Amino acid sequence: MIDLAILKGSSFAVLGLARSGLATVRALGKAGIGCVAWDDKESSRQEAAAIGATIVEPSGIDWSKITALVISPGIPNRLPAPHPVAAAARAAGKPLICDVELLARAQTAARYVAITGTNGKSTTTALIGHIVKTAGIACEIGGNIGRGALDLAPLGADGVYVLELSSYQLELLQTFRANVAVWLNITPDHIDRHGDMAGYVEAKTHIFDRQQAGDCAVIGIDDDPSRAIRDRMAERPGIAVVPVTLGQPAAGGVSFRAGMLVDADGYTVDFSDVPTLPGDHNAQNAACAWAACRRLGIAREKIVAGITTYPGLPHRQERVASIGDVVYVNDSKATNADATARALSSYRDVYWILGGQAKEGGVAPLAPYFDRVRHAFLIGEATELFAGQLEGKVAYTRCGDMKSALEAAHVMSQRASGPAVVLLSPACASWDQWKSYEHRGDAFRAMARALPGAQVLGRAA
Repeated sequence: MIDLAILKGSSFAVLGLARSGLATVRALGKAGIGCVAWDDKESSRQEAAAIGATIVEPSGIDWSKITALVISPGIPNRLPAPHPVAAAARAAGKPLICDVELLARAQTAARYVAITGTNGKSTTTALIGHIVKTAGIACEIGGNIGRGALDLAPLGADGVYVLELSSYQLELLQTFRANVAVWLNITPDHIDRHGDMAGYVEAKTHIFDRQQAGDCAVIGIDDDPSRAIRDRMAERPGIAVVPVTLGQPAAGGVSFRAGMLVDADGYTVDFSDVPTLPGDHNAQNAACAWAACRRLGIAREKIVAGITTYPGLPHRQERVASIGDVVYVNDSKATNADATARALSSYRDVYWILGGQAKEGGVAPLAPYFDRVRHAFLIGEATELFAGQLEGKVAYTRCGDMKSALEAAHVMSQRASGPAVVLLSPACASWDQWKSYEHRGDAFRAMARALPGAQVLGRAA
């Protein structure tokens, strides 16, 4: 747990009492710092009260005694409509921050690597963290992945915090500075929270705020908005800008072509056979991780060792089982079409399980990958929407629920000849039938491993 004693004399309101909010309450309480807390769910309030939180109704918060509002990033603070507590804090002139900001204020000696982008954040964060640890450097991984920021261990000047940061978190930072900031890519997402694409991009650019001479910006430049960000950052004096691209050389940067990573000086490494990093999108993740770790001063051979031993993340093209020539892949984290495109582009001969609560556009943008799909199995609320979008392009079956879809995909794939992939990549949110994408992915993993003759791949759970 992070020691927040440096903040004594302050007093905070905490809004949102899930993972990060509860960690904030615990850390503030341990440091003897006053806070009041609120969550709209009674069960969350009860959980927080059990660990010592002072629960105060929104109307009862005395803002004159509050230094700042620590708000869960998932709670709207401006768009589409601000939560009443957020609006009251702003009206009282109080700053809105998140737990990552408290970490930055408490742990000023450590170095920070921050990762953002529309897709690939979690994999790149976990990969960088794995490389850093493999190299023998004290490291903690968190932010929008894993443990809450204040549940991480304190690190000294030799330590590195590797943090995945969403656009929601980035707009709640005031003093946080990334020694190495990694920008992966940008495609439309979270428009309801940021108003439009320009607002979303601008929120993401806060990852570069307060960078100074000697710091580094690693920027994937395979999309137009990201190239514009690279050009903007190149105008800031003293900041090393390292471009990363696929398929073509990156002047002064890192590229990944035909399974070969190519550093700025021409140094090459073959990463084509790393099973936990399939597809071009993971090539970009690996290239960005390489650039970030080189900037941290990690020797190339140690980065190679880290990448080749990377165990992968649950729910992100996670190979969970195999039966004969068929591999069963859990990509439940793919909650939008762009994420699913990354999975479909990684395989051929796919038996595709998809559906749930659809995002704008559905699966129409995935048409360039339809020739990779042998059959689609539709589940959840999006069934009829997706059936209409696949009609005449991809053979499909309406299955209703995932168990039925997996059983049908299993039977069909086993009857066919040759290697194939049964892929859960829903292109949808999970909330119509599951608590979360993790819940959905955990269920798929268990079901796949329970199939007759299944060989377990990857992690035990």
